[in-house]
Amino acid sequence: MILFPIFDSMKTKKLIVFLLFAFIPMIGVGLYLHSSGTPINDPGADPLAAVKGMLFSAGAMFIPLLAVVFTQLIFKEPVLRGVGISWRFNRWWWIGWILMPVLTLAILGVSLLMPGEHINTESETVQAALQQMPEGFGVWGIVAVTFVSGLFAGITINGLFAFGEEVAWRGFLVKLFEGRKFLTMALIIGVIWGFWHAPLILNGHNYPDHPVAGVFMMVAMCILLTPILLYFRQKSGSVVVPAIMHGTFNAVVGINNILLTPYNDLLVGGPGLAGMIVLLVADVCILLYDHFSK
Repeated sequence: MILFPIFDSMKTKKLIVFLLFAFIPMIGVGLYLHSSGTPINDPGADPLAAVKGMLFSAGAMFIPLLAVVFTQLIFKEPVLRGVGISWRFNRWWWIGWILMPVLTLAILGVSLLMPGEHINTESETVQAALQQMPEGFGVWGIVAVTFVSGLFAGITINGLFAFGEEVAWRGFLVKLFEGRKFLTMALIIGVIWGFWHAPLILNGHNYPDHPVAGVFMMVAMCILLTPILLYFRQKSGSVVVPAIMHGTFNAVVGINNILLTPYNDLLVGGPGLAGMIVLLVADVCILLYDHFSK
C-alpha cells in the first residue's frame, strides 16, 4: 500500500526510512536538552551551558546528512550520488550569496514597522558591539560588520553546517520529488524541514518566549524560505549554493536580535512575521522573474 500517493512504492519506502533517521535522533536531541536544562539562544545563561546548547543545536544540522547516508546504504545505492553536489561555479552562486544580506536588511526594515519596535542604541548589546569597533561607526557600522562577517561565515563554517541540512532538504528530497511541480515540491519539503526543527524550537530556539506557537511559525518560515533556496538549487545545479545561502542567512539575520527593542519573537526578525512578509515578497518576485524570463 502506498502511503504517499505522489510517490511510487520504492520512493515511499525511501521517504519513510529517511524521515525515521532524520526525526528520531532529532527528538532524542530535544529530549536531552529538555532533561538536562541546557539553554539554547539564552544570552543570560551560564557561558559553558550556553556553549553546550549552541554545539548541540549546530551539531544537529548534520543529522539530515547522516539520514541520507544511512538511507542510501540501506537501499544499496551510491551514498551521495544524484543529490546535486557540484562545484561548477556560475552566476547563481554569488547572486544567492549576496541575496541573504539584502533580505535581512529588508526584514530589519519591516521589523521596524511593527508596533513599538525601534532600534535601541542604549541597550547593553548594542553598546557592547559599539565598544568593539572604531569610534564613529555607529549602528550602521554594526550592520556592515555583521554582514561582512556573515558573508564570510556563509562560505566557511556556517556553510559547512548548513550543508549538513541542504544535502537532505534541497538534495535528497529534490531527487525523491523529481518530476513534481515546483511549488508542490517546495511546500512538502518546507513542511518537513519546518517540523524537523520542532525539538529545538520547543527548547527555546528562535522563539524563546513562545516555544509552542514557535513550532508552527518555524514551519511557516521554512515553507516560505524553501522556494528561494530550491530555485537557486535548480538554477545553479548545485546543492552547495543553498548551503551557502542557508549558512549566510543564519549568520546575518541575528542583527535583528542585536538592534531591535523590544524583541517580540513572533513579530520581528527572520523567524517572525516581518521575516515571513519579506520572504513571501521574495518568493513572488522569483516566480514572476522565472515566468517572464522564459
